Amino acid sequence: MSQIGNVASRARSAAQSLRPLYTPEQRLRRDATKWTLVQGILAPVQFAVFLISLALVLRYLFNGEGFAVATVSIVVKTLVLYAIMITGSIWEREVFGCYLFAPAFFWEDVFSFLVLALHTGYLIALFAGIGGPREQMLLALAAYASYFVNAAQFLLKLRAARRDERVASSAALSIPGSHA
Repeated sequence: MSQIGNVASRARSAAQSLRPLYTPEQRLRRDATKWTLVQGILAPVQFAVFLISLALVLRYLFNGEGFAVATVSIVVKTLVLYAIMITGSIWEREVFGCYLFAPAFFWEDVFSFLVLALHTGYLIALFAGIGGPREQMLLALAAYASYFVNAAQFLLKLRAARRDERVASSAALSIPGSHA
């Protein structure tokens, strides 16, 4: 009996992992909202700002040069992060009906709060003069590591959404009389 229960449990887990990211209605709302385009623009901009800032932070940590420019880059990165988080929550509201923690993006949203906390902690340290330049840069690196993990989470979701679209498209083509 336990072997049959294990097989059934694994089958349920596999079926849940193949559950589409969006319902057909959510996909329509996703495609209709301007916030999808905003997210599509902000995400690569944020990643480019991240890469530039990361290089500047590492330059400072390795050579001791460019503290001011590295600091400005971290502040800019944090402001872009705030922008993408605010617009992302608006997007989530329009697509899923809630500002945060929609089931499809629950863990990405949870981890996003760690990313926000670390970036905000950096700003607090900077403006309150907490820690020296090296400690502040190390805090920025911790924030950047969390951002990188979070970005990877969202890229995996994008990949899953594209997979779902291919599956839906091929399923529609296999239905007699369908012109998808």
